[in-house]
Amino acid sequence: MKKVLITGASGFIGHHCLSHLARRGYEIHAVSSKGAPFVDANNVTWHRVDLLKREQVFEVVADVQPTHLLHLAWYAVPGKYWTSTENFRWVQASLDLFQAFASVEGKRIVAAGSCAEYEWGSDEPCSETKTPLNPATLYGACKHALRIMLEAYAAQANVSAAWGRIFFLYGPREYESRLVASVIRSLLRGEPARCSHGRQVRDLLYVEDVAGAFVRLLDSDVRGAVNIASGHAVALKDVVGQIGERLNRSDLVKLNAVPAPANEPRYLVADVKRLSEELSWRPEHDLHDGMNKTIVWWQQSGLNGTSEAGDSA
Repeated sequence: MKKVLITGASGFIGHHCLSHLARRGYEIHAVSSKGAPFVDANNVTWHRVDLLKREQVFEVVADVQPTHLLHLAWYAVPGKYWTSTENFRWVQASLDLFQAFASVEGKRIVAAGSCAEYEWGSDEPCSETKTPLNPATLYGACKHALRIMLEAYAAQANVSAAWGRIFFLYGPREYESRLVASVIRSLLRGEPARCSHGRQVRDLLYVEDVAGAFVRLLDSDVRGAVNIASGHAVALKDVVGQIGERLNRSDLVKLNAVPAPANEPRYLVADVKRLSEELSWRPEHDLHDGMNKTIVWWQQSGLNGTSEAGDSA
């Protein structure tokens, strides 16, 4: 019996992983700091755990005896996580979790990384094997350091480990202050969506596909870093323009209304060769389909339905 312990299970990505795990036959044990935050149909056993407390981590792992670990939880508050010293606490918490998992002879770990681990500035897609790892932020540095430690520890403890590097995602339950959610919410309220120039080129993937990719990675034997992304480049001005057209409020999309962050990279797109070839995985949603589903969700949620902090982003 495959038994998975998933952290960040009530967060943006984690919430969407539950149905994928259920379809693949896992017995699902989900960790949340608030216990069971919602009702679902996936036969999930919820555990109320503070992952920053070592004794609680070892207790839940000993109780569950998981064969698989999907570690998504991290400090991910928008506008703060890039520079927060909370990142150091989550490195230690993650190491405690990995050690606890190995102590019960768990077999497979997949943890969430970030495109922030890469060196920014190139106009070439970020490759797991070719692009230098030179983080520009504290968040990226902590993720990068944790990956190195995980791979070294996994080799010593005879545990299979992989690392999913997330690029840019969007979809239902996203933090309302992030780009796609904030533009949708502004236009639905009939308010201007104030954006920067929008020439930044990014790689966006619908959150349901992000979750599906992580679960596929968990259920495989692929090891090391794997980019979790679409592999398609899109300018942010085109993303917000699509939202404006879909809601018939292009007049409210205001480019050049706010300055772009000074150190923001112009181009940040993934090479998805490992994802597509070694995992035989393709996204189920293109940008048009994913954006339509996201807009409908915000319309139906009454503009009040974001996830709790808990996923890496």
